[in-house]
Amino acid sequence: MDEVVDFLWERAAGDLLPWAAQLEAAGQFGLSLAAVEKRILEQGLLPARYQRNRSTVSTEEQLQLFNSRVAVIGCGGLGGYIIEELARLGVGHIVAIDPDIFEEHNLNRQLLSTPASLGKAKVDAAAARIKEINPAVTLEAVQKAFTKENGYQLLQGVTVAVDALDSISFRLELAETCTEMDIPMVYGAIGAGTVTLPPSYRGTPPSSAPIAIGWKGRGSKSSWGILPSLRLWWLACRWRRSARSSLAKGSSCVIGS
Repeated sequence: MDEVVDFLWERAAGDLLPWAAQLEAAGQFGLSLAAVEKRILEQGLLPARYQRNRSTVSTEEQLQLFNSRVAVIGCGGLGGYIIEELARLGVGHIVAIDPDIFEEHNLNRQLLSTPASLGKAKVDAAAARIKEINPAVTLEAVQKAFTKENGYQLLQGVTVAVDALDSISFRLELAETCTEMDIPMVYGAIGAGTVTLPPSYRGTPPSSAPIAIGWKGRGSKSSWGILPSLRLWWLACRWRRSARSSLAKGSSCVIGS
């Protein structure tokens, strides 16, 4: 074991490592908080902030989440909530894509909008928010509109794409790009959410056979808070691994209720 690993084990309470110890390790060894978090998870320890994730996510899976790169396209009414949930869940790298700035009409519903953020880029507000709530998460701010032309570049290396767009035409372009790049896509609407797995994930040719995810809610955009967006994808993939052989062409499965 190296000095960092010894340090982490000495300060662990059982298999949990307090945030204060994570900060101390970063300062003492000149590491980023992200690097420390990765070392913690690789040792089979768990940052204490994630202990309530255990009902659905193992420590091994928490490391997989940390190593994931999730793109959220749209940082407004839906996207702001999704980005926050992903950061709190422990996704290690978030790519936030949105060309817009905050305007006054956003203030009544968009999580990231404040009077102080008016006139500022939505992706920059997202980066500031994530730095505040979970500094171990890296947020890449991309102030661009997603199009078919730049989609391959924006989604390069992405594990999963989350659609939080308010334009049907751009949503269709995103879906087409994800299918071509073999990237699972999570998309939401009022009162519903769906995970679409590309052919190589499902073992079936068409992209028109989505794995649908349902959950209880009052139909507001904040229903994402009941079951965070990446957990939808995570549950779908876990279900797919256990039942892949029985998934017939054109079929779908509802997870949760």
